[in-house]
Amino acid sequence: MPALGQRAFCEWLGTAFLLAAVVGSGIMARELTGDDALALLCNTLPTGAILAVLILVFGPLSGAHFNPAVSLTFALRGELPWSTATIYIAAQVLGGLVGVWAAHLMFELPLWQFSITQRTGPGQWLAEAVATFGLLLTIFGCVSRRPESVPYAVGLYITAAYWFTASTSFANPAVTIARSLSDTFAGIAPAGVAAFIVSQFAGMVAAVILSRWLWRK
Repeated sequence: MPALGQRAFCEWLGTAFLLAAVVGSGIMARELTGDDALALLCNTLPTGAILAVLILVFGPLSGAHFNPAVSLTFALRGELPWSTATIYIAAQVLGGLVGVWAAHLMFELPLWQFSITQRTGPGQWLAEAVATFGLLLTIFGCVSRRPESVPYAVGLYITAAYWFTASTSFANPAVTIARSLSDTFAGIAPAGVAAFIVSQFAGMVAAVILSRWLWRK
């Protein structure tokens, strides 16, 4: 197993690439299209694709969590030490910020921004709980029976969830925080971040409970 420093670096770099893809493809989509539905499609496909690639690359090294909800879940299940989970989460949050800033620099936008895109309300909060719940069930189910399918299943799930959830499936506290610092197509106003994260954790807890029943070891 790689050293903890190497694993934390993988979590940092993988999350940075994920956010660069999410925000960068959103900027590109907005520049090239004048239609929100087409822009969302252009944002969706790179996000699902990069997730599959990143999990294939970093999965054997760090587990390729790239998501505090995933790291917390494995800690709750006793499959990841709490000290390691804490380091992973810090790396993920920092990596997300770096990925957003990299996207801004690539498109020659101001580095430091705050989003003004309002994403709030009961429907959005429920969507985040559902999105996170489904993402974690996808991971647990594949890990339990077909671990080699995790990269493709996660990429496909997020691709689908972009469209069937009202929130476009953030499903990731690190992503939510990072996207609040980008006033672009993928952004979320900082005022909406806390409620999104609470909803994501609610979906996470529900997934942990159900997974223990469905996939007992």
